[in-house]
Amino acid sequence: MKVNNLFNPLPTLGDDEHFQTLLKNENVHIERIVSLGHSTADGQWYDQVQDEWVVLLTGAATLAFAEGKTVDMKAGDHIHLPAGCKHKVASTTEKEHSVWLAVHFPPST
Repeated sequence: MKVNNLFNPLPTLGDDEHFQTLLKNENVHIERIVSLGHSTADGQWYDQVQDEWVVLLTGAATLAFAEGKTVDMKAGDHIHLPAGCKHKVASTTEKEHSVWLAVHFPPST
């Protein structure tokens, strides 16, 4: 058994967000996402077959949804994104790393 830390070390970031799988099995996928001034590419949407619950641990971000709604998030905020909910990261702060914890799981029935 090994203890790891979500904040240390933080990856060196370039043009893309950093995705790191922390745990994955047939029912759940947990990942750490690290952003610094990143956004989803124009015209690209996440449209997942699984539900996603995501919490923003540090930083700030804005999520955008295909129907036109936006949601501003700060550290500690979390949101449930049902399967098929088209969304993207509109922006993340450039002032500090935005560290996300995302949990993907089978859609609710």
